[in-house]
Order: sequence, then C-alpha cells, then structure tokens
Amino acid sequence: GVWRQTRALLFKNCLIKCRTKKSSVQEILFPLFFLFWLILMSMMHPHRKYDEVANTNLGTLDTNVLVNFVIGYTPPSRTAREIMKKVAFDNFEDGLITEEYLSEEELQEASAFKPSNFVGVVFTDTMSYQLRFPDSVAMSSIYMESR
Repeated sequence: GVWRQTRALLFKNCLIKCRTKKSSVQEILFPLFFLFWLILMSMMHPHRKYDEVANTNLGTLDTNVLVNFVIGYTPPSRTAREIMKKVAFDNFEDGLITEEYLSEEELQEASAFKPSNFVGVVFTDTMSYQLRFPDSVAMSSIYMESR
C-alpha cells in the first residue's frame, strides 16, 4: 500500500541524490553561503536605535521664515491647483507664492535660477508627490538607514 510506495519513492530519491553529488552539494552549500553573506552584511551595517523623544509643545510656526517663499509645482492639473491653493492660503495668512510649471524640466530650470527659498513639488498622481529642492531630491529619513 501507501508505506511501500513511500519507501520506494524515498529509495528512488536517495539514488538520485547519490548519483548527482555535485548538484546535491550545491543544494546544501548555496543556501549556507547566502545565509553567511546576509549575516556578514547585517554585521557591517548595524541598525541604529534611537531613544524615545518626549512629547513637547513646539509652539506656533514662525511665518517670518516663509516670507517670499516660492513653491513651484508640476504638472498643472485641477487637483494640483486645489492642493497648492490650500497650502498657500489656508495655512498662512500672507500666503506663499505658488508657481505652476508645465513640465518637470521647467521646474528644475526654475529652481536653478531661484534663490534657496524655492521648493518644487512634482505630483506623480492624485495621491502622491515628490519634493524637489535645488540640486537634490528629498527622501524620507525613515528609510535611509535600512537600505
């Protein structure tokens, strides 16, 4: 019955493993090599642990820093215009200067000629965006250490 078929299958697999020693050794050593490599890489780049920060009241936003602050955005769409209007006028009394650009290349050229108070916003779709500062792309600091 079942026991005889299982025993025959195990015997067949043992014969195959004995006849193909090179591939059998590779099946054992490659995972061990990769495991060793992963352990070595994790030891070379240990994770940093940060202490807990207590809750503090940061106070009100100093709007003097944002005087003559320019935010350029692309592509010009109805959703992007509404978002930038909310950012500029709903959160700040004086409002920020928002500029609309037709393409990302125009936005990059404008940031090269503008002073350091220029920030670009590139909307990739209706729910996501990237911030562009002069000569750089802002990335989240949360994921920097675990790359």
